[in-house]
Amino acid sequence: MRRLPGTTVVAALTVLASVALASVVPAQAARPGDRPTRLQTHPAPAGTTTPAARATGAVARSGRQAAFTEAARRYGVPESVLLAVSYLESRWEGHDGLPSVSAGYGPMHLIDGRAEPGHPHGAGEDPRGDETRPRVIALPPMAADPPEDTLRRASELTGLSPDRLREDASANIMGGAALLADYRRRTGGEGSGDDPASWYDAVARYPGAPQRGAAAEEAALSFADEVYATIRAGAARVTGDGERVTLPATPALSAPPAPPAPAAQRRAPAPTLAPATVRAVRAARPAAKPATKPTAKPAKPTAKPATPATKPTAVPATVPATVPATVPATGSAKVPAAGSAPTPTPAPAPTPATKIAMMLAQRPAPAPAPGPDCPKSVSCEWLPAAYKRLPGGGYGNHDRSAGPRRIDYIVIHDGETSYDAMTRLVKNPAYLSWHFTIRSADGHIAQHLRARDIGWHAGNWYVNSRSIGLEHEGYLARGGAWFTEAMYRASARLVRHLAAKYDVPLDRAHILGHDNVPGTTPETVGGMHDDPGPYWDWAHYFELLGRPLRASGGDDARSVLIRPDYDTNSPGFTGCAGGCRGLGAASVWLRTRPSATAPLVRDIGKHPTGGSTYSVYDHAARASTGQRYALAERRGDWTAIWYLGQKAWFHDPAGAPTSVRASGPLVTPRPGRSPVRVYGRAYPKAPAYPGGVPVQTLTPLQYSIPAGQAYSSDATARASYLRAAAFDPSEHHVVTGRIRYRQIQFGHRIMFVRASDVQPVTR
Repeated sequence: MRRLPGTTVVAALTVLASVALASVVPAQAARPGDRPTRLQTHPAPAGTTTPAARATGAVARSGRQAAFTEAARRYGVPESVLLAVSYLESRWEGHDGLPSVSAGYGPMHLIDGRAEPGHPHGAGEDPRGDETRPRVIALPPMAADPPEDTLRRASELTGLSPDRLREDASANIMGGAALLADYRRRTGGEGSGDDPASWYDAVARYPGAPQRGAAAEEAALSFADEVYATIRAGAARVTGDGERVTLPATPALSAPPAPPAPAAQRRAPAPTLAPATVRAVRAARPAAKPATKPTAKPAKPTAKPATPATKPTAVPATVPATVPATVPATGSAKVPAAGSAPTPTPAPAPTPATKIAMMLAQRPAPAPAPGPDCPKSVSCEWLPAAYKRLPGGGYGNHDRSAGPRRIDYIVIHDGETSYDAMTRLVKNPAYLSWHFTIRSADGHIAQHLRARDIGWHAGNWYVNSRSIGLEHEGYLARGGAWFTEAMYRASARLVRHLAAKYDVPLDRAHILGHDNVPGTTPETVGGMHDDPGPYWDWAHYFELLGRPLRASGGDDARSVLIRPDYDTNSPGFTGCAGGCRGLGAASVWLRTRPSATAPLVRDIGKHPTGGSTYSVYDHAARASTGQRYALAERRGDWTAIWYLGQKAWFHDPAGAPTSVRASGPLVTPRPGRSPVRVYGRAYPKAPAYPGGVPVQTLTPLQYSIPAGQAYSSDATARASYLRAAAFDPSEHHVVTGRIRYRQIQFGHRIMFVRASDVQPVTR
């Protein structure tokens, strides 16, 4: 068993573990379904979850690290394996007993397989976002394929009730350890149980995804690769409830069995083989790298990974019947005398894996099928969206392009339903479409559209025609609304890959949430979607993207970047299914005055006749992590920004700041041009449209910018409109005008102003 360094600390933790867990695991397992008295969790000492305490590490050592140690000992799981699996599933968080977006509970993400999936997107907005051809979505009935019920399996293995496994973090860790031990038995684990590498197949089995076949095998092995990469790199953090947990780096960890081939080799469907055989005949790929630098910088390996017993080698199309005799290492064979002919030695009998490799090598190479456009470090498959003519002259569920297109944005969604439901729905030509779907439990990715094709996903045709859409399994505000680390990492790797390939800036002006996409006309503003919502951890996501959200301006900076501490920032939303219960979030409230009792600022587009609300679905008076706003005023512990044509205040104390100073361009109305009109898309004027292409009306939204206000701005862009209303992409037209627009951060959503109406802010 792997232990933390320091005998004194280990001894103390062992004592804590024996006390804390004596009541967690009964001496004799109870019958499944029994409900022992609920344990109390280990609360953090008062005052230890402030940002200052977290930054200095002044957090009392409590029971979670000890719980991992004891659970690993009880079930014979290497502690490093248990810690790394938990990190990938939850970052060691207990989440106060609330479920994840995919009905997983606790640090080990034990999944409640009986949870019903929610209703997918489709209501409230036209996903195509083009009023000249409105799209009405009919949601077909879905029979979901439920995931494995690991929560109740853990209950059977430990004797602990499902309620206890949900609500108590220490019990949950015990359940996860029991599952891993059970999977090792069921997968025929070989070698010493103390060797982390011998647990590879058990780790691959852990996420419990319902999918079957070659893609499922690929996803499982990719998850295991990421777990072992985490063990090599190490990790350390203080959880949101004040628990300090550490996974020491093990850079010289023995290599597990050969993982699957790189994504570039995944073109044609693989033959159905046993998992061990698949790994034996595929070429090994490098270990998956963490999506960003870990908390503790990984050391360079001091020893080469152990060499597998049978190293995969290239197999020629034909194999000779005999091979030249050589001097074996054991010296058991005779060396031929000088000048004598060597004695032919029969070739060794090929192993089953070698036979399969030889058979595959002798087959004619099939024509390469289209593969997914994903980085090699993720598990990814190609599941194409439907493209088909529909009765009545329409078609669905996306627009195709004859060539490449300009891509300015990557839009982050949550699907409001399960991965299984989303990947089925996207095959329906009467539904909508997006480019990628990411699964929660293991980060597996399905690609549905080529980058050159246009998905109907963001509710704004201008944004759709210039974006790639990513749907994530989960819900904006159901249960605990937390997203797994496995999904964050896979999504970040994919976005980083796409951003580099298509030259998309890695900032919050171009990596948008669906809730940052503007309405197209005044009538559509109120119905625009609100996902992924305030529980998407943008700060952590940008760390994984390799672009941490940090201060970039000095004391005289004219703008601020919203940057609350996610774990300790609890805005107190209403409207969550099951209750919001003070969860950490990425948003801050905006008020009309520098006071906690002042009303929230008003959004005339979202609430034409009323005020903003505290609902988790109402972003009318919220600023989100990573968004940059023009600084309007500072007063004590409060900061004001320009927002939706008004001054908006948020609590920003020096001891627990919710913003950082930022640099970047700002614009203000030109003299004589105020109030400046604001648009939801950057379309050309009428003279730019050729004959046969309907003119798109330049309709301003209900907002405007008065004189004296300023807004953060992006570079200017020429007006354009893609006319794609035909099944045949050769009939599409791109209309480009002379007018230029500037993108601004006007409220919670981006919007556009004519460049001629504004001017840069100068000192």
